[in-house]
Amino acid sequence: MPSVVFGSAARAELIEARDWYSARDAELAARFTAEVERVVEQIAAAPQHFPVVYRDVRRARCRRFPYALFFRIMDETVHVIACFHSRRDPRQWQRRS
Repeated sequence: MPSVVFGSAARAELIEARDWYSARDAELAARFTAEVERVVEQIAAAPQHFPVVYRDVRRARCRRFPYALFFRIMDETVHVIACFHSRRDPRQWQRRS
């Protein structure tokens, strides 16, 4: 099973999203965190199961929240390059690839 590593920009986006939910409702923030952890586990178990959406970047969507993790498979490591809200301009994360 490959390890999943968050890049600094993806980590900052994840924290920002969690903080946004936390400011509204602590339980909502906990559910968001649990959902992201579920997606990370799915990525680690089968990273090639997820579709390529841009060059060699794949996307794993959260079910209950409008976020997706964008990642690249490199050797035995999965590099998450973005934790992105579905309403944002995708060119922002595409510049990182």
